[in-house]
Amino acid sequence: MIVVLKNNVQEEKRTQLIEWIESQGLRVHVSTGDYQTVLGLLGNTDRIDMELIASMEIVDTVKRISDPFKRCNRKFHPEDTIVDVAGVKVGHGNFCVIAGPCSVESEEQIKEVARAVKTAGAQMLRGGAFKPRTSPYDFQGLKADGLELLKAAREETGLPIVSECMGVTDLALFEDVDVIQIGARNMQNFELLKAVGRLSKPVLLKRGLANTLKEFLMSAEYIMSEGNDRVILCERGIRTFDDYTRNTLDLAAVSMLRELTHLPIIVDPSHATGIARLVPPMALAATASGADGLIIEVHNDPMHALCDGAQSLKPEEFDRLMRRIGRIRDIISES
Repeated sequence: MIVVLKNNVQEEKRTQLIEWIESQGLRVHVSTGDYQTVLGLLGNTDRIDMELIASMEIVDTVKRISDPFKRCNRKFHPEDTIVDVAGVKVGHGNFCVIAGPCSVESEEQIKEVARAVKTAGAQMLRGGAFKPRTSPYDFQGLKADGLELLKAAREETGLPIVSECMGVTDLALFEDVDVIQIGARNMQNFELLKAVGRLSKPVLLKRGLANTLKEFLMSAEYIMSEGNDRVILCERGIRTFDDYTRNTLDLAAVSMLRELTHLPIIVDPSHATGIARLVPPMALAATASGADGLIIEVHNDPMHALCDGAQSLKPEEFDRLMRRIGRIRDIISES
């Protein structure tokens, strides 16, 4: 249930209403916008008299919400959320590009790529230290050493770092990582979602291989229900019957999620296609679709990459793509 308050309500009266609602055994999520305040009622609202609340002087409207996701629901929070990552803003017109290699392989590699993507205009550096691989014989990442190399690249370039955590037991290692990524395979690892929800750290949540948008938002709800509202959603393609690309990029999800949630939405064209030459057109399409940003794999030597070289752009290719993205952004801003 949501309760929309009238404009210019006295703080004392608002507090009294919230305290009364909480006395009924409910929790209240307060969303204060430029023009209205929305109270989101969390819990069993069946015993609440909607007509009684609607009759109160300070209340504008009262509505029941049937969606199972509450905190990430745009009805609860009409205005876009902006996630601030060490001064880099994502959401509500703040377009962010995250770039870097699929996997951190060496200090020379990650620093070279970090310098290149920063020069091209990327605002954050991605790099995998813990790698979930389909085969147990594939490269699994440098783990803690990889995170230290990412931090060294951050120290040199100033780029905030994004890296994937695969389990609750590894979270302590991510204390100094700017954004914790929850990958597609862990989108429904609910204990991990709850654990990162208890941190005051931005979380980049990727959509699962075959998950619906409702399931995707319910995973975000797990994080937010623990108190962490700093969630960035990432559409990275879903598995379909087609096998020409690694996955099928669902750009309609960007527009649909924009209606359903206030959280920022970025797109990963690298994992969506799995083919480097398809990354630029899909990145441009994602930009035009209204996404809040992109996460793109860039490697200084894709032919010898230890992970996902086939979908990685070379630094010079990424530089050209960034200039084209800028032109698309200019067109969008004029419309």
